[in-house]
Amino acid sequence: MADTGTATGADLTELPLKALHAEQGAKFVPFAGWEMPVQFAAGVMAEHLWCREKAGLFDVSHMGQLRLPLSADAALETLVPVDVLGLAQGRQRYAFFTNEAGGVLDDLMIARRADDLFLVVNAACRDADIAHLRAHIDGVEEITDRALLALQGPLAEAALAELLPGVTGMRFMDVAVIEWQGAALWLSRSGYTGEDGFEISVPADMAEAFARALLSDDGVAPIGLGARDSLRLEAGLPLYGQEMTPEISPVEAGQGWAIQKVRRAGGDRAGGFPGAEVILDQLANGAPRRRTGLLPEGRAPMRAGTPVFDSAHGGAQVGIVTSGGFGPSLGQPVALALIDAAVPADAPLWGEVRGKRLPAAQAGLPFVTAGYKR
Repeated sequence: MADTGTATGADLTELPLKALHAEQGAKFVPFAGWEMPVQFAAGVMAEHLWCREKAGLFDVSHMGQLRLPLSADAALETLVPVDVLGLAQGRQRYAFFTNEAGGVLDDLMIARRADDLFLVVNAACRDADIAHLRAHIDGVEEITDRALLALQGPLAEAALAELLPGVTGMRFMDVAVIEWQGAALWLSRSGYTGEDGFEISVPADMAEAFARALLSDDGVAPIGLGARDSLRLEAGLPLYGQEMTPEISPVEAGQGWAIQKVRRAGGDRAGGFPGAEVILDQLANGAPRRRTGLLPEGRAPMRAGTPVFDSAHGGAQVGIVTSGGFGPSLGQPVALALIDAAVPADAPLWGEVRGKRLPAAQAGLPFVTAGYKR
């Protein structure tokens, strides 16, 4: 999960680690109301490949961190189509807020810990999400004194274990609280790159010391938003605001897998969430559109908004690219598209780039095999 958004000038919020990022050669851009590092001295391509081969450190402190009482699990389940009541202590689950039309208001992570439910939401949706939660749930607490870091890549476990040996026993989507130099760190074994890794919530006043300790490892390098986007694109991971919107259902976005059997038709707690009639019907009978991977021929990327046609000339528009760019690990352009469900999965397609239709083959997702520790 990640998000989009813009702001300018004095409106931007600075990250707790801004000075460290500047020291590392960061180039900053406005993003979701924050001043964020888009790349570091090595550049986007090198950062992307480093994360695939070693370990990359991302600052995702712009994401919203929230706590809810454990007793709020039933109420939270009325806002999302996933199994919250059945989420075990020490585990995390991917979810999304839906609207009455079956579209997505935001995607988020929900973790059940010993004393609370811990949620991470997208920065651009933070205020709306908090208002949405507070309209239905008492005791929603926004966490404003912690940074959030993501350490991702095949060397992430080894690097983090030098500081926190206990992480080696964590599986994908496990959560834990581990002490470091007197501070409680909140960890999940998850991320947004398709690689093994961790997200670590750190007290803001300890964040620089912790980040420097990680970066002292030769296998760890700072990574910016540019590589974060190309990594998640290769991993076939949807981005809120592009693959998921209030007008695109989770089923259309390819996220139907995240809706557990207990919340589906015939389940013990079927429905009971906004848009349930639409979403459950799509799960049972198919959605009007589907998400697919595209591999454009040649070197020209097909960016978000590129119309997709069923013929090189004439024909009909059958979809639109929702995300696209260059996949450094593959050495070629890749894209995600929302296509009419009637289009066969093996049918050739054409994306119209600057008035010229270019061929693109449909591809299964992810483009790069995930490296999660199960």
